[in-house]
Amino acid sequence: MTETTDATLRETSLAALHRELGARMVPFAGYAMPVQYRDGIMAEHRHTRAAAGLFDVSHMGQAQLRGPDYATVAAALETVTPGDFQNLAPGRMRYSLLMTPEGTIVDDIMVARPAGKAGETGLDIVFNAARVAVDEAFVGTHLPTSVRLELPPHRAMLALQGPKAIDVMLRHAAVGEMRFMDTLATTFDGIPVAVTRSGYTGEDGFEIYLAAADAEAIARTLLAEPEVRPIGLGARDSLRLEAGLPLYGHDIDETTTPVEADLAFAISPRRRAAADFPGAARILDELQNGTRRKRVGLRIDGKLPAREGAAILDDGGAAVGKVTSGGFGPTVDAPVAMGYVDAAHAALGVSVAIDVRGRTLATTVSPMPFVAHRYRRRSAG
Repeated sequence: MTETTDATLRETSLAALHRELGARMVPFAGYAMPVQYRDGIMAEHRHTRAAAGLFDVSHMGQAQLRGPDYATVAAALETVTPGDFQNLAPGRMRYSLLMTPEGTIVDDIMVARPAGKAGETGLDIVFNAARVAVDEAFVGTHLPTSVRLELPPHRAMLALQGPKAIDVMLRHAAVGEMRFMDTLATTFDGIPVAVTRSGYTGEDGFEIYLAAADAEAIARTLLAEPEVRPIGLGARDSLRLEAGLPLYGHDIDETTTPVEADLAFAISPRRRAAADFPGAARILDELQNGTRRKRVGLRIDGKLPAREGAAILDDGGAAVGKVTSGGFGPTVDAPVAMGYVDAAHAALGVSVAIDVRGRTLATTVSPMPFVAHRYRRRSAG
């Protein structure tokens, strides 16, 4: 594998703005991305929980699945996912999984059906940044000739997250009637955008899809609002960890199933009943009989965090699992983690330990999210 160097890193349309704002740039998924700004990760995390944080997520893959009619497109996507897209209403979006025939996870994706004419013939999909090429090839091999997957060039994506996000957005766009997982084609100060009421922080918020040429103008407008500060990848990671949300390549990958990963909610009732999704025999057996291992939340005594790869031990010191994400949770003011443990140690309240560089940390299997989600499931702000 060829190692990525600074010279080969791609940049989003906001790279110059990030540097102007004092960002520390790091390689991420083939891009130079801001990991933090001048205030630091802890301050950025807390600001997002209290007000509104602006994230550049333009590295994510924006794709469009188009065909002769909606039924054909929905059926095509259902060949590689366990979701019910035949019954996805216009103006709504859904979390789903691309799955192998063996029932493991190729990627976790967001799928939106636009309202209006666009929703009559297609779906919009967001892929994880590091999986765009894999996903494009994987989905493409399963499509009928009448359906095509397109990745439009020169697109950007911003996420405005936090309890004050709605107040900020209402000054620039008519989003007050949106609820969690709605999608809307609208304008931001006259600039055409698509907006979803969604995000990956556990907070209420919005994701804005727009032409790359318009990204800096909208970002500067948002940053001029008193509630908004720029937020980097570091705080994005600690926010999603506190929210109990898995990260592809760390907490889920092509060795994990939705049941092991505690993502069985992504398998719709209709698809379960029909047993017509990828890996259905294995997944339905796991739903009925359990799995060998499970993704769990972990609360660690003291202040020392555990990081990815740390061994999880039983009371006799034997390894029973591994941490897949971990760090200090600024909101809970304690170290938190998630990882996989064998089924015998997956129940809430079970005491385990984590080996951090030879130091054994007392740990409890705990419910997730560590910080309650604050999604707005009703309209009117």
